[in-house]
Amino acid sequence: MHAYRGPRPTARKFANLELAGLTGDGVFSGYASVFGEVDLGKDTIERGAFRNCLVERGAMGVRMLYQHDPSEPIGAWKTIREDARGLYVEGMLSPGVARSREVLALMKSGALDGLSIGFRTVKARTDAKTGVRKILEADLWEISVVTFPMLPSARVSNVKHARFFRDKETELVRQMRRAAKMMMKSTFKGKAI
Repeated sequence: MHAYRGPRPTARKFANLELAGLTGDGVFSGYASVFGEVDLGKDTIERGAFRNCLVERGAMGVRMLYQHDPSEPIGAWKTIREDARGLYVEGMLSPGVARSREVLALMKSGALDGLSIGFRTVKARTDAKTGVRKILEADLWEISVVTFPMLPSARVSNVKHARFFRDKETELVRQMRRAAKMMMKSTFKGKAI
């Protein structure tokens, strides 16, 4: 058993991680939470819930852990921001850490596909009819790579350079860009399309 030093998050929320590609150096991006969707624990994160803590703490103040274990940091978050969809993250696994190399291998094979946020609830409201708790403000402490997700619609949208793990939307956008470039080249060469 390891002693935990520092504030302990009061809630953990899980979000699914769909791998779309992965760099050799372990860079990936996606969504750790999707706003307005009810998870399996009957909680929903509302837009703006992380605003204050992100201003105060920033991406480097939020830890990247393995399975919520504070003795197992595996990398660093480079970007964490709220957008219209949810909590967007970009992170990098630390190549010199044995567990990070294992996580990278598991992500590449599709065996590890979950993200989970650890936070302290600052402000919430529970709907009396549905029993759904709306998290209005949360103090985000860590985002972990985990085995079991709780919010299936939160996805990693880009884990670079492993084409066979790309999701359909990412691949469609890439195909459209390639087609547009080919059309531009043909137009500039004076060819009719």
